[in-house]
Amino acid sequence: MRKTRLAAFAPALAFVTVLAGQGTASAEPDDIGPERDDFVRIQDVRPNFEAPAFDDDGSRGQFVSECGRNENEHYNSDNVIAAPGVKNGAQHLHDYVGNESTDGDSDDESLERADTTCDNGDKSSYYWPVLRLRGERDDTPQADQSEDDGNVGKPLTPASVTLRFTGNTTERVREMPRFLRMITGDAKAESGDDDKARPQWTCSGFENRRTDKYPLCPPGSRVTRILDFPSCWDGENTDSSDHRSHVVFPGRDGRCDDDREPIAHLEFVLTYKVPQGRLFALDSFPTEKHSPKTDHGDFINVMPDGLMRRATDCVNEGQNCS
Repeated sequence: MRKTRLAAFAPALAFVTVLAGQGTASAEPDDIGPERDDFVRIQDVRPNFEAPAFDDDGSRGQFVSECGRNENEHYNSDNVIAAPGVKNGAQHLHDYVGNESTDGDSDDESLERADTTCDNGDKSSYYWPVLRLRGERDDTPQADQSEDDGNVGKPLTPASVTLRFTGNTTERVREMPRFLRMITGDAKAESGDDDKARPQWTCSGFENRRTDKYPLCPPGSRVTRILDFPSCWDGENTDSSDHRSHVVFPGRDGRCDDDREPIAHLEFVLTYKVPQGRLFALDSFPTEKHSPKTDHGDFINVMPDGLMRRATDCVNEGQNCS
C-alpha cells in the first residue's frame, strides 16, 4: 500500500523547476502546492521590520525556555487545543517540544504528570506544523496518514528553536495562569478569511526583512519562521470557544485595552538548514495547498508556579534569563 501511494505522486515529483532564479533544479509537486508565487528571494524583500521601542515603564527583560529542537521526534497530527480528543484533527503533522506527552487526548492532569524536554522543568507544550523537504522519503510513523492528507517529503528538524518571553512596551506584565492555551496564526488562511493570519518568514542575517512568502535564502543563511503570540489576557479564562478571545494582541501603541491585563509576549523563532534550490513547504490542511500564509503555532502553559514567577520577574526587572 505504501509503494502504491508513493507512486501516485510520481508524475508530480517528476516536474522540475528552477526556484526564483537560484539556478538549481528541484522537484516540485505541481498538484498539491505550494505555487511558484509562494516563494520570494529574501534580497527582493524591502527592510520592513524594526524592534519595538520601550517606554520608561515598559518591561524590557526576557526569559528563554531551552527545550531542544524536537530531536526525540515527537510528532502527531492532532491538535489538543483546536480539536481535543480527535485523532488526526489537524490533518498535518506538528513538531512538539517541551511536554513529552502532548497529543489529542491530553488534558491538564496528563500534561502535569508528563516529563519534559526543557532544561528548567518547564512542562509547557510548544508546537507548530513541520516544514518538509520535498523529494525526500518520510520515515516517520505517521507517513501513510500524512501522505493521505497530501503532506509529503521529509520533516526537517529545526537547526535552532528559540522560545522567548518578552515584556510589554508600556508597562509591567503579570504571570500567565497555569494551563493557559494560546494560538497564533491561521491554519486555514489560504481558503478562508486571512485576517487572523500572522506569517513572518525571513532568513538569518536578514531579520529586518519579513514576508508572508517562503523565503529563498542565500548560501549560509537559514530559512526562519517567527511566530508571535497575543499578550493581552482577559484576567479570567485559560481558553475560549474560538481559542483567541481570552488573549488578544495589543494595539499599535503596544498597550492592552483597559479590560485586559498584559502578560509576557511569547515568540517562537525557528530556523532551518534548507539545501540550496530544494523545494520546501509547510504541512497543511489539504485545502490550504501548503501556503506559507497558513503558518501557525500553539502553546499550553504548564510551567511550575515558581518558574513562571521567576520568568515574569526577569521580564519585569529587565534581566535576561533562562
